[in-house]
Amino acid sequence: MCGEGKRLYGSALQSGRLARAEAASAPCLLESALLHPDPDDADWLRPVPPTAALTRRLQPIEREIQERRALAVELAETFEPFMAISSQGRPATHSITVLEGFSRINAAIEVATAECRSEILTVQPGGGRSEYALTEAMKLGQGVLDRGITMRTLYQHTARHSQGTLVYAEVMTQGNVEIRTLEELIERLMIFDRTVAFIPASDDRETGRQVALELRHPGLVSYLAKVFEQLWQRAVPILEDAAPYSPPIDGITGVQRSIARLLVEGHVDEAIARRLGMNVRTCRAHIAKIAAALGSGSRAQLGFLIAQSGILGQDAGAAKGESDS
Repeated sequence: MCGEGKRLYGSALQSGRLARAEAASAPCLLESALLHPDPDDADWLRPVPPTAALTRRLQPIEREIQERRALAVELAETFEPFMAISSQGRPATHSITVLEGFSRINAAIEVATAECRSEILTVQPGGGRSEYALTEAMKLGQGVLDRGITMRTLYQHTARHSQGTLVYAEVMTQGNVEIRTLEELIERLMIFDRTVAFIPASDDRETGRQVALELRHPGLVSYLAKVFEQLWQRAVPILEDAAPYSPPIDGITGVQRSIARLLVEGHVDEAIARRLGMNVRTCRAHIAKIAAALGSGSRAQLGFLIAQSGILGQDAGAAKGESDS
């Protein structure tokens, strides 16, 4: 019932009727069947008693409740013999559950989030997040903060170029949330209280088929948590000024040397872009700059010039010098 409808309905109950012209300002009254024509005067409307109106509205709700209860009883009776069989055999561990479909995957993650009590670890490969993804992550993160749960998230360095991601990081890292970035990451990963983990089970980008695994085997979850910790130690806090890439060498930036390394290993543009968390167009623009810097006239020649230039060896030497220091 609209606000004006509430006022007019109360007035009609007090006086016993309401002018039809006055009721025109609150069509919700007639739509809700709270007024009916006065049989003695067509210019007036009479209110339906509130007890009758309430009963009419409660009847379908109570009927639905009864139907739901009947369905619950039916389901319990259906599964009762199977539960008896299950209790006689070995207990099911459900250590690996296949989740197919976006809605089923999200539902399982929501359950794990609700059951979580202390810690969430996540790996989110790719570049900047979409506005929708950041909004959903903000809702999840706020709920986590309100419950005193700590959360650590790993993004790729390319996420630093997304203003929305940086704003999200500034808001969330004021609480129990830490965010770091790394150049290359494993596939998406979520771990709750080191007891349950979620990983992708397929990578079918053409059909868009969504399949994930829910893992509850202690050994598997512990192994994935150790992988996360190793990546975390190498990552850089997203809001620190520390440069995530090594400085340019001979006009070739750190990210371009990473692309060069993957080119020499034989990866195609799409695979390189995916591994470094950037779109293919950006990746190809970097490849063009590498080719220009090395004077390459063809893709076949580029690999040879990269190897001959020694820029990848310089990266290894720089890394060794940092570790020695």
